[in-house]
Amino acid sequence: MKDKVFNIKQHKALRKRLRGDMPHPELLLWQRLRGQQLGVKFRRQHGIGSYIVDFYCPEKCLVIELDGDSHYTDKAPNLDKKRDEYLSSKCMLVLRFTNVEVNEELDSVVGKITNAMGVMD
Repeated sequence: MKDKVFNIKQHKALRKRLRGDMPHPELLLWQRLRGQQLGVKFRRQHGIGSYIVDFYCPEKCLVIELDGDSHYTDKAPNLDKKRDEYLSSKCMLVLRFTNVEVNEELDSVVGKITNAMGVMD
């Protein structure tokens, strides 16, 4: 039997809690991604393997991660690299943006996401 990769049952409560307690930058970006505004469906706080990604577009195999304060610790770069390598091994493209980018340059962030999806066609 094939291992389950998406939305592992053990993480359901955590995913739900994360969706209900999204940081402001995630809420801002979600307002621009939801409802197929970019022509494709995005999911928020989506489980992939043992990870919960901020946003995922199944049609494009695109993961969007927002890096807040927790990503600026000594261990974070290695953890982010390991996470990105796992997602890449599942044929997913990972785009990372900082909370500052989303707060100050939202249109630019959305443009980069749109451009990445166009390249993936």
